[in-house]
Amino acid sequence: MTYRELTRKLRRLGCVFVRQARGSHEIWANDKTGATSAIPRHGSRDLKPGTLARIIKNLGISRDELDRA
Repeated sequence: MTYRELTRKLRRLGCVFVRQARGSHEIWANDKTGATSAIPRHGSRDLKPGTLARIIKNLGISRDELDRA
C-alpha cells in the first residue's frame, strides 16, 4: 500500500493530518481515539508491512477496518 492509498483510507476512517514532521514524515491523528502516528511520505513506493502494521496499531485501527475503508 502506498502513502496515497493509506492516507485516503485513513481519511475515510476519520483520521486527520496534524502537521509535517522531520524529513519526509507526517503526523496523523485518529479523531475518535486521539492517538497519533508518524507516516512516511515516500512517493509511489509501497510501505513496508511492518511499518504499515505499526501505523494502524498506533492509530487504534484494525487491519480489517483499513481494508474495508
